[in-house]
Amino acid sequence: MSGVGIIGAIIIGILAGFIAEKVMRRNHGLLTNLLVGVVGAFLGSFLATTLGIGTGSGLIPSLLVATVGAILLLFIVGFFRRRSA
Repeated sequence: MSGVGIIGAIIIGILAGFIAEKVMRRNHGLLTNLLVGVVGAFLGSFLATTLGIGTGSGLIPSLLVATVGAILLLFIVGFFRRRSA
């Protein structure tokens, strides 16, 4: 999330977490959406860098990478929850 600042990163994290929760058909609160979005942003950025995909800077590329990472995070958590239950 380069070039967006701390307030922008928080807003992007909330939006990414919200979008991921809707895509994955989950129901979380605002704080959980923020945490999922921010952790998803780190995960998405790591994966994009590892795969050699340029993430760019600014609102839209940061939101896209954070959302993909958040969806992946929710998928992984859901996979392990189902497996242990």
